[in-house]
Amino acid sequence: MNRRAGLGLVTSLFAILVVPALWADGETSPARDPKQPVDEAYTARIQKYTTAPYFTSPLVNYLPASKNVPTPEAVLGDIAGAPGILPYAEDVYKYMRLLEKASPRVRVFSIGTTEEGREMIAVAISSADNLKNLEENRTRLTKLADPRTIKLDDAEADKLVAQAVPIYYITGTIHSPETGAPTALMEMAYRLAVDESPYIREIRDGMITLITPVVEVDGRDRMVDLYKWHLAHPEDFYPPLIYWGKYVAHDNNRDAMGVTLKLTENVLNTYIGWKAQVLHDLHESVPYLYDNTVGDGPYNAWVDPILADEWQMIGARNVADMTRFGMPGVFTHGDFDTWSPGYLMFIAAMHNGISRLYETFGNGGADTQERTVDPEDYARTWYRQNPPLPKTLWSQRDNNNYEQTGLLTSLHFFSENKRLFLKNFYLKAKRSVMKPSAEGPAAYVLPADDPRLSLQVELLRVLRKQAVEISRAKSPFTVSLPVKKEPKSKKKQDSKGVAEKEAAPAPTTREFPAGSYIIRMDQPYARIADALLDHQYWSPDDPQKTPYDDTGWTFGELFGVQVARVTDRKVLDAAMEQVTEIHAPGGVKGEGAIFAINNNAEPSLATLRYKMKDAGMEAAEEPFESGGKRFNRGSFVIRNANRSELDHVAAGLGLQVVALASAPSVKSHLVRAARVAFVHTWLSTQTEGWWRLALDNLGIPYDYMSTQAIAKIDDLNAKYDVILFPPVGFASSPTAIINGIPMAWGNPLPWKNTPETPNLVGKNDSTDDMRPGLGWDGLAKLQAFVQRGGVLLTATDTSRFATEVGLTTGVSTSSSQKLKIVGSVLGARLVDGASPIAYGYDEKVSVYCDNGPIFSLSSIAGARGRRRLGPESHSRPTGRGSLGDPDFTVGRSGVETPEEPSWETWEAPPVTDEQRRNGYRVIPPANRPRVIFRYADDKELLVSGLVEGGDEIAQHPAVVDVPSGNGHVVLFSINPVYRGETHGTYSLVLNTILNFDNLNVGRKLAEK
Repeated sequence: MNRRAGLGLVTSLFAILVVPALWADGETSPARDPKQPVDEAYTARIQKYTTAPYFTSPLVNYLPASKNVPTPEAVLGDIAGAPGILPYAEDVYKYMRLLEKASPRVRVFSIGTTEEGREMIAVAISSADNLKNLEENRTRLTKLADPRTIKLDDAEADKLVAQAVPIYYITGTIHSPETGAPTALMEMAYRLAVDESPYIREIRDGMITLITPVVEVDGRDRMVDLYKWHLAHPEDFYPPLIYWGKYVAHDNNRDAMGVTLKLTENVLNTYIGWKAQVLHDLHESVPYLYDNTVGDGPYNAWVDPILADEWQMIGARNVADMTRFGMPGVFTHGDFDTWSPGYLMFIAAMHNGISRLYETFGNGGADTQERTVDPEDYARTWYRQNPPLPKTLWSQRDNNNYEQTGLLTSLHFFSENKRLFLKNFYLKAKRSVMKPSAEGPAAYVLPADDPRLSLQVELLRVLRKQAVEISRAKSPFTVSLPVKKEPKSKKKQDSKGVAEKEAAPAPTTREFPAGSYIIRMDQPYARIADALLDHQYWSPDDPQKTPYDDTGWTFGELFGVQVARVTDRKVLDAAMEQVTEIHAPGGVKGEGAIFAINNNAEPSLATLRYKMKDAGMEAAEEPFESGGKRFNRGSFVIRNANRSELDHVAAGLGLQVVALASAPSVKSHLVRAARVAFVHTWLSTQTEGWWRLALDNLGIPYDYMSTQAIAKIDDLNAKYDVILFPPVGFASSPTAIINGIPMAWGNPLPWKNTPETPNLVGKNDSTDDMRPGLGWDGLAKLQAFVQRGGVLLTATDTSRFATEVGLTTGVSTSSSQKLKIVGSVLGARLVDGASPIAYGYDEKVSVYCDNGPIFSLSSIAGARGRRRLGPESHSRPTGRGSLGDPDFTVGRSGVETPEEPSWETWEAPPVTDEQRRNGYRVIPPANRPRVIFRYADDKELLVSGLVEGGDEIAQHPAVVDVPSGNGHVVLFSINPVYRGETHGTYSLVLNTILNFDNLNVGRKLAEK
């Protein structure tokens, strides 16, 4: 079609949409007020930039005019959704504040800053009267949010429901390449403030619309930079958005459990502080609008059934209204499971509100492009009767039309039914308060005698961020524990064949000491605490075969602290007081000039080492007793330290220091503040960002550099003791790490600050060209670093890289045939507690695994470890005699058969006499891999989540220390640092750093 002629046809067809569709009697028609003038020039460009008449609606195919209130054009220079225009966050904020200045129906609030210091805002839009009475309304909503304040009185709640104005909170652009929401929300804010149509007035008068137009502000500004670079170099490939925020990219929408990112914390505080009823997050991925909140099963086990009904109710109405407008590709069912509570929208679901999420169609910029969608996206299904077109011309204006239409129909439906939704808001909170007497539990208890009190505090601080109330026991208390059901066994029979009755197991009790923390479940936000602290189980037989995200996340297990789920309601009668400030006890006690700190695998020990660089610190290589106390292997012995300084630092870290009269007589080694290099690729920075965040929070310094930089440093050992190479994630094959992005074609892909890209680098890394990888020269330098005494630490895909490119000897990785572990908590078992990597850990440790590599060991260089599949066979060959008898050969005297060697799954097979004959490939005992932790047995492997085919990885090594020359390569099959949720395994990394030059301590060499 001729483009000019096509635009003329589109313009003429738009006239049809000005006439409102027939709406049922009693319903407010979604049409403009004929008495209100239209901004003709703006409206003409809406029609011009919309590529087809069915990509708009009567709600957004015009713009009402105002003499006083500026349109988005005042800042953008064109209309919202215009081709070639992406505003920076600052421009979006500028416009919102122009609205605030021009209209009493708009107020702008600053809600915090990002890690890089950029502002985040929330824009409230409602009638002038509603905005004048925000505090009165907040008081009413607070009472509905906490029914205890009205003594769970439904009649009083009904009065509040009749008076309160609900709040619908909309967030945009948490995912930076999804670029349409800011302009859509700018224009929608104008419509809500200016439009006098009955449809919009009912929204404005009946509720408060709260908007955070840009959630990932740092990433938004980088994305706009890239788009401007693209416009300046239209014939070139443009760089991918390798960094969004300072730390993570797409995973910023997986932080609603751990709340480690500023954007999550700011949105959570806004949602809780305003007592909003809805959190609606805007995304872009599939055509044309997918309300994926309804999605598919399984639903999160902790959501209230009322919420599930609300999802269906709002989603169905949303689809129905937009279908009546004739807009194709709008649907609400699909393959997205609503299991994980890690998404930003789930803040509402876990705090008695309504979580919602749109996926709309976007071009990753403001270009108008012809798009061809996948067959599965344009196929007609039972839930998508009017599917997207196979091929279409798509613009950012089309995207803005869909987002605004979906939101406005949702807002209107919510306003029409606000009393229902406000009552549901109250009922969900009431049901949370009544949890102990309903489904339970009554409480969770974190005992005061937990050896890892600083980690306990970290977990409690997460709960405080989630607005969970925390109490502390004033005195010891005892509770009954539920009887664990044992697997059914065959009943014994007496001499007459009558089945004997088995005695019922006796109930047990547990006493908790004074000072134990109690998370009462009779509180409004019990739901989020229950979801984080309980265990999860995803059945391998579940009809949903493609979990969208993690299936297990039990925080007590991942933080490495004790958490008791208590169903006995007597726990609520224990003497306790609510606490707001939570600190682990710390500081120096006792007399003496030598100080000792018990090692319980608390990350704060590493912080102490780096904070007090001048103090002499040693790690005990064996357990010891001194001053009437027992200390674990790896405990710190500190000399030449200023007591006052040590007391101050230890108190702040929650570390208990014991002063000793004399040094303990135990073998020890120095613990040094290692010089650390932190390596990333230009393929992806997603997963390693969580590692940087953890190290920054702990105060562990490092030099951040790319694989390209590693290749340019001639002597790595002169600068660094340890190189961390965290997981890559995307495109992480060994060849991709070495070769990078293909350079045989295309142009350089720069990532650096220039006049046209002033925001790209921020506080991260830069390069003239993202394409080169580590290279073979860089690989040689890594190998030389290890051979000369350096330590290279790798995890998951970088561990596979290390084993497959020859950085290690005696370890092989294999791909699974049937293993399916989707972001789950698994059990690991200590193999070598004498290794400094294991200092402070118990025999059993819970770890995070997402189909990690399967390690197998060998003592023969170049040989692959023998991987056992299925149960091991112990039978003898077929022949004479019984199972324990030897076979014979007719006509020959019997000979004694040599005993077959045996070994555990996590071990290397013993070296045989035949292999030692001219055994130049036999790895000397001192150079063989050393297994520190292994995965648990198959029956004990799953702690929380989904494990299918677990026998493939059960008992295999999970953490391995591989000597190489004078150095070491440390391999993790697990991911020890993940999403701010795995504090309990941080010390596996930190122990490696602190003991980098003594990793051979405690090593037992094989005899042969």
